[in-house]
Amino acid sequence: MFIAFEGGEGSGKSTQAARLAARLDALLTREPGGTALGEQLRSLLLTTGPDVDARAEALLMAAARAQHVAEVIRPALAAGRTVVTDRFTGSSLAYQGHARGLGVEEVGRLSWFATDGLEPDVTVLLEVGAEVARSRRVGSEPDRIESAGDEFHRNVAAGYAALAAADDRWIVVDGDGDPDMIEARVWAAVRSVVDLDG
Repeated sequence: MFIAFEGGEGSGKSTQAARLAARLDALLTREPGGTALGEQLRSLLLTTGPDVDARAEALLMAAARAQHVAEVIRPALAAGRTVVTDRFTGSSLAYQGHARGLGVEEVGRLSWFATDGLEPDVTVLLEVGAEVARSRRVGSEPDRIESAGDEFHRNVAAGYAALAAADDRWIVVDGDGDPDMIEARVWAAVRSVVDLDG
């Protein structure tokens, strides 16, 4: 089983990905990152100044994902492990394809190449309002993506909503509330679409 968590900044997806992975005794990983190369690219993507070209950003994300799939995700799945990832191709489609204006189809082709066609069995989209997301990030220094502005993040949310509406492998979960409450919603939603007992 391959499960991806998606959502905007401050949606709580990292917390919930970790909780579900622990519950399933699954391999937990993240994007960009998950490998030595991916973590180096993550640092570049999140700390470099705002003048990074959108296409360069998309290509760096794809490079990190290609290494992640080859080195971590496919071997784990081949060994019979469940994998839970904090972000996958949905992030590129929402952030670079939709919000950066590169085109969802174009970024989708790039992502398909990077993953050699691997897609999650289930993608969990955590949705929260802008005020809730902002309150969760108080006190932390925003990275390059978090600093992209309110309009950019509204476009990311719109991109995610469109992706979820177009693919029945996506499940949308209300990400507002305390972590235990959200965890219960995630667990119920995932169990409603996949057999976790077999």
